[in-house]
Amino acid sequence: MRHNKKFNHLGRTAGHRKALLANMASSLIKHKRIKTTVAKAKALRVYIEPLITKSKAANDAVITPIVKTVDVKRKDGSVEKVERTIKVNSSTSARRLVFSYLKDKDAVKELFGNVAAKIGDRPGGYTRVLKTGFRAGDAAEMAIIELVDFNETASGSIKKKEVKKGTRRSRRKSSSSDADTAPSQEPVKATAAKEAVVETEEVVATGEVEETPTVEQVADEQPVIEDTAQEQEEAREQPASE
Repeated sequence: MRHNKKFNHLGRTAGHRKALLANMASSLIKHKRIKTTVAKAKALRVYIEPLITKSKAANDAVITPIVKTVDVKRKDGSVEKVERTIKVNSSTSARRLVFSYLKDKDAVKELFGNVAAKIGDRPGGYTRVLKTGFRAGDAAEMAIIELVDFNETASGSIKKKEVKKGTRRSRRKSSSSDADTAPSQEPVKATAAKEAVVETEEVVATGEVEETPTVEQVADEQPVIEDTAQEQEEAREQPASE
């Protein structure tokens, strides 16, 4: 019976499951990101996060002197107890405990070195599980498990590319010159367009279109001058005198 055994056995025996999680934890520490099934990723998260918490002791490691009583053998075969001061590193016990789980010296060194230095300020939640879909063969739900602090894209710690000062100045000059010339041209175009619209509106409203006058129209429009009585008499007398 498996009463009160709520963890996922992953369909394996106890030894097989421990070896599986130890190998996956070592791979995650070395590569910072691995792809596996969702069930294994969740089991690995529960397995590795307490070990990462243990690695924080490396940041606060202090070499403390401890006085111990040691048995010393004499030449005559007698044993004498002597007190000696031994320097002990406070992270040694944590390293040994983590090694009993991982069984990999390189993984322990990486965990207490780079990983512990980067996660020192994080209180918990060192890993992230991202679902990626289903596997083609057996339709198993797949996921990516990664260390949160080592994903630079998600944390937004990528540095922006620096732009040269010369390009910035040239862009500012061109933009300022365009801004200076644009306002002076726009009002002229706007007024010309408005005048043209007004003229067309007047023509449409009156319905009259100017035409060039002909010669006959000009002759008819000229004023007629009537001769006075004296001029008429002078005109009559001139042919008689001639």
